[in-house]
Amino acid sequence: MPSFDITSEVDMVALKNAVDVAGRQVGNRYDFKGTSARLELNEKDKVITVFGDSEFQVGQVKDILFPEMEKKARESTKRLELGDVQSISGNKAKQDLKVKSGVEQELGKKIIKLIKDSKLKVQATIQGDAVRVTGAKRDLLQEAIALVKKSVTDYPLSYGNFRD
Repeated sequence: MPSFDITSEVDMVALKNAVDVAGRQVGNRYDFKGTSARLELNEKDKVITVFGDSEFQVGQVKDILFPEMEKKARESTKRLELGDVQSISGNKAKQDLKVKSGVEQELGKKIIKLIKDSKLKVQATIQGDAVRVTGAKRDLLQEAIALVKKSVTDYPLSYGNFRD
């Protein structure tokens, strides 16, 4: 029986590259000279930390980071979960940007409900951090992919592991 998986994986190499390029741009900008503006990537926890002298400067650093992330991996900023801007050591500020990976339970349930409501003759199940869709014919699976692509636009999804 043909099947495919709906997943959402982070390309850590592209993310690290985007953070490095944005960090170099921040270091080279004249208006950031002598300030604490910088970026750090914690690959293990998948967290980008943005530092600055003020909340405004943290926003400026993010304005440099986000286009770099989009250049490296399309729709990659949609997977960021923005934390609160925190004050640290006097007048400095920082913000954590958590990188979400995988299809979360809530989104998986939304995808399954969407597929069931469409009356397509396919079955969808949550398997870990992926959603597996199985059906009798390949054409039905392609219709399911088109339906999910059209409906779920707020989170980057990939469709792979296609089996006949």
